[in-house]
Amino acid sequence: MSTIDTPYGSIDETIFMKLKKIKLLACDVDGVFSDGRIYMGQGGEELKAFHTRDGYGIKALQKIGVQVAVITGRKSNMVERRMTALGVKHIIQGCEDKQPALQALQQTLSVTINETATIGDDMPDLGMYQVSQCNVCVQDGHPFLAAQAHYQTQIKGGFGAVRELCDLILLAHGKLDNIHGASI
Repeated sequence: MSTIDTPYGSIDETIFMKLKKIKLLACDVDGVFSDGRIYMGQGGEELKAFHTRDGYGIKALQKIGVQVAVITGRKSNMVERRMTALGVKHIIQGCEDKQPALQALQQTLSVTINETATIGDDMPDLGMYQVSQCNVCVQDGHPFLAAQAHYQTQIKGGFGAVRELCDLILLAHGKLDNIHGASI
């Protein structure tokens, strides 16, 4: 087995080659962009924390032409605001069956399974894995999903796991050192 050295450690060369073909990254939100916890205020408001490093990674991918989508089972105004601020055009919320949602998006964007990567943390994300060439689970994801993944991040969900995957995609595309800009 041949490996490629990355800032996150060595990864299998076959995974690296899959990342080189990626044109679409589909992401879950809770447990991936956030740590999976939902803070409930006395007045019923919900709060989540998003890491700015993840935002930088998403913006960097978009700069090299990789489409980014979020597909999540919950509906949240804060997710809409955060993803819109990052320039994410494909925000699918309230989606319990993620496989057909991702397939429809692939068709709309003329992107194949071989050009798609996904990142998730729990069983609802398994459907996306069925129509993706490179499946990633966050470091603290559910063990069953992790066993189905091609790669498990070194970083926990909500603490830069998305950025890790973005960096690996950028590295595979030969663009990691070329991206500069501000995070949000």
